[in-house]
Amino acid sequence: MNILFVSISSIPNLSGHSISLDLIRELKNNGHNVFVVGSVQRREGKETSMSLEEDCKVLRVKTGNVTKCNKIEKGIATILLPYQYISAIKKYFKGVKFDLVLYPTPPVTQVSTVEFIKKRDNAITYLLLKDIFPQNAVDIGMMKKSGIKGVLYKMFRNKERRLYKISDYIGCMSQANVDYVINNNPEVDKQKVHICPNTTDINYDFLSDDRKLKIREKYNIPADKTVFIYGGNLGKPQDIPFVIQCLKANADKDDRFFVICGRGTEFPKLKAYVEAEKPQNVLLINGLPKAEYEEFVKAFDVGLIFLDKRFTIPNFPSRSLSYMNSKMPILACTDRNTDIGKVISENGFGWWCESDDADKFTEAVDFAIGEDLKAMGEKGYKYLCENYTSKNSYDIIMSNIENKEKITV
Repeated sequence: MNILFVSISSIPNLSGHSISLDLIRELKNNGHNVFVVGSVQRREGKETSMSLEEDCKVLRVKTGNVTKCNKIEKGIATILLPYQYISAIKKYFKGVKFDLVLYPTPPVTQVSTVEFIKKRDNAITYLLLKDIFPQNAVDIGMMKKSGIKGVLYKMFRNKERRLYKISDYIGCMSQANVDYVINNNPEVDKQKVHICPNTTDINYDFLSDDRKLKIREKYNIPADKTVFIYGGNLGKPQDIPFVIQCLKANADKDDRFFVICGRGTEFPKLKAYVEAEKPQNVLLINGLPKAEYEEFVKAFDVGLIFLDKRFTIPNFPSRSLSYMNSKMPILACTDRNTDIGKVISENGFGWWCESDDADKFTEAVDFAIGEDLKAMGEKGYKYLCENYTSKNSYDIIMSNIENKEKITV
């Protein structure tokens, strides 16, 4: 089968690891011809190019800047992006007829690219729904439904509906996501919406106690305290002012230590807090190279997840996979609409509290410190192996499309 994987993101070398890269390799390892399309932004100074990596053809399309730029520049680049993708696909994948198109959100603006392939090749279209936009932007005040700003919302909402309509299948991260899509989009055929969770390749390389100790020594992290780590994006969705409240509420407690490692638009707020108040049980790191982070995270005890309490859409952060893959239990401090807290607590590898009160977070930390963290981490790892492997997502995708007469594997 010829499979086209379309992403708005830049595509790193396929030998690396991410939920997308791991799935791409799984597709290839099962005998399919895999073609990948991603972006390379103008600031990187590179032209459109194609390369062969891990026996997959990878097309990196030069686009305008869509990140780390002003809104006007981002808006223009976003509008032009599908046209640039279609043009590049025609040129570099000339003569290739695609049987299946896979495309993770964001963004909904790639609907034109998907429509083009679907119409030209009669391809099956499969949406990997990783976020629900534009409602997620409305939830945290980055977009409005009314007034002048509402025009932008309506434009993106229409594209979202088009994306759902042209998708033969919609794979959602969790049951709460399935329910949300169906309840808020009554025009969508319920039969094509199902769970296809975030997945990863399984880690079999665990750190020795000696190596864990050396990592803690390198970063001056206490060996005799329970260490909670947050690793990932530090932006609006994480509600960094609330994260700071949580750190302040625990500043005088000497049996716990917090590591915050990541980058994002809200990082300066955390930096200002740490520099001003100098908490003795907090380490803030402005991100690490991916390979280094993958080892770094294995040295600690509990993984943290933060989500803004205002979210009405059910996020299911992929960073939970790295915690589970490191045999760490998870403490999720989130809104009430996501079901990640339900999954981790009901299956015995974590705790949940609502992200509306720092005292609730402190109570959850107190409770975690008294638990058998090693045993809970093993439960999380077992759950990962049974539910969140790249093979799981591959099997789900193929089981949904295998009865399509137009597909011949």
